[in-house]
This record gives sequence, C-alpha cells and structure tokens, in this order.
Amino acid sequence: MRRRDVVAGVGAALGSPFLAQAQGARIARIGYLSPYSPPDSNIDSLREGMTALGHAEGHDYSIEARYARLDYRKFQPLVLELLAERVDLIVTGGPATRAAPFAAQSVPVVFGFSGNPVDAGIVASFGRPGGNATGVSFLALDLAVKRVEVLKEAAPAITRLAVLSNPEHPGEPSELQATREAARSLGVEIEYQQVTGEAGFGPAFSAIEKARCDALLSFPDAVTLFNREAIGAFARRQRLPSVAGWKPFTQAGVLVSYGPVLRDSYARLAFFVDKILKGAKPADLPVEQPTRFELVVNLKTAQALGLTIPPTLLARADEVIE
Repeated sequence: MRRRDVVAGVGAALGSPFLAQAQGARIARIGYLSPYSPPDSNIDSLREGMTALGHAEGHDYSIEARYARLDYRKFQPLVLELLAERVDLIVTGGPATRAAPFAAQSVPVVFGFSGNPVDAGIVASFGRPGGNATGVSFLALDLAVKRVEVLKEAAPAITRLAVLSNPEHPGEPSELQATREAARSLGVEIEYQQVTGEAGFGPAFSAIEKARCDALLSFPDAVTLFNREAIGAFARRQRLPSVAGWKPFTQAGVLVSYGPVLRDSYARLAFFVDKILKGAKPADLPVEQPTRFELVVNLKTAQALGLTIPPTLLARADEVIE
C-alpha cells in the first residue's frame, strides 16, 4: 500500500476530536523537524494550537521531534529518521522547511516558513499548493515597507540605512525591492550588505561602518535570527537606530520590530495538521499568511541611543521593553 493511502486511512479513522484510542487504532504520529536545539518554543506553540482544537497529546496524537542544532546538512537524515518512526505527517519550522520537498515525497508536510514557499520550490502557488505540502508563510512585502516607515518615525533624522540580508532566503529579492522603494520615498539611501552565515557578519559590520550608515535594518530569517544578539550589540555600539521583523530581535537589543506574532503563526499550523489527519489533501489547503502583527519598541535601546520615541509610536506599540 502506498504511504499516502496509509495517511488517508489514518485521517479517516480520526474524528473531531480524534477518536483513535476509542476505536482501538494507534494515535496519530506527528513528526516535527526543528532547525534548532531543544527546547524549541515553536513546538510548544503547535501544541497550544492542537489543544485549542480539542486534541490532547498522548491521547489522540504524539509528537516525534528531531533537532538539526543549526546544522542544515542534518535535515534529510532527520527526515529519514522520522519516516522510520512511521509518522503520519511532518511539520517543519523555519529553515527546516528547505527539506519539505524531500519529506513530501513520502508524507504530507505542514510548514511554518519565513520565506516565499513558491520561490523555494515547495508549492506551486499560495492558493493552489499543488503538491504534498502547505502551511504558513511569514513573508509579506507590505511588512517590509512598514518597517522602514516605523524606523523613520522613531528616528526622523536618518538618511542612510544599512540593510542586512541573506540573499539565499527565498523571496529576498522582492523584499529588498520593496524596502528600496520605501526608503526612496522617504529620502533614505540604502547600503545593502549580504550575510549568508555567521562568518559574514564581521565583514558586513565593517562595511556598514565605512559607509557611514546612520541606521540599520535586518531582514528576518534564520541567519539573522541566529545572530540577533550580535546585530543588536553592533547597532547599539555604533549608535544606529535599528529595526527588524520579529520580537526576538527587539528582545536582543534592536530598537524596534514589526511583524507577525510568531507564537500565533506556529499555533496555526495545528489547523493544517488537523485537516490533513482527517483526510484533506495539502494541495487543497491554500498557504496562509499571518493575520496578527505586533509592534515592539525597546526603550532601553532608545535611551542608550539618546532617542526620544514619539508618543504616537509608543501608543501604537503592542509591547514596550523597559
């Protein structure tokens, strides 16, 4: 029997909530492929989403987690481990989604991805994924525009903005173009610096210093997220007002962030898991984008930079770090 037939059979046996144990069947086995080391808070968010849908871990589902510990070479071997555990589907987080096309050859895949899954070759389109994978993409070009606007509002005097970006991140060219256009409309020049790994940050920081930039924007992806402490420390040391896409950046010292609530986005993956285990096909479940966003301001950083954040911006902030 083909693997997809096994998955469909399991899904049909499960009710809402799952009736696996009541019917004497094995509980659904969910594989989770994490790029991080344990603990991974995104798995906890998935659990929260499953609970909200009426499911109980250990009763009608279990999670088999594998951790790449920031070594992307481990993604495919870890997928094989999960398949050997006879998981019914695999959930991937962040850069682990790069393994989605490989994993989807055997089981359905649900992803939480910071990039564009179309550009990454994971789905055919957002509305019609067309394959064996679907999920949530955090990339939205209007957010790229908004981040430039928020930074300019927080620090109106800026004129030269350094942009830290991973060119290997799917969707990056579109995000960069949107950022350039937003900066141009505000009279701000762009100094573009590529970083593809930890070793690239030192040279990028040196180039930013030489270019006499007076502000810093970090695109959100795994590479910059892993190095957020270094980014925050550099921006403060050079007295650069800074902006990024996710709350963890501001917690690491970046001045302001605007983007999706990651906890909600990973909890939303439970919706796809639930549908697929009940028999839905990933190809029929459109890829979603976040609907809830948060503006976070780090007042400690503002004070260190000698900046006074406008009251109108503080009033709109969802969280202020003091």
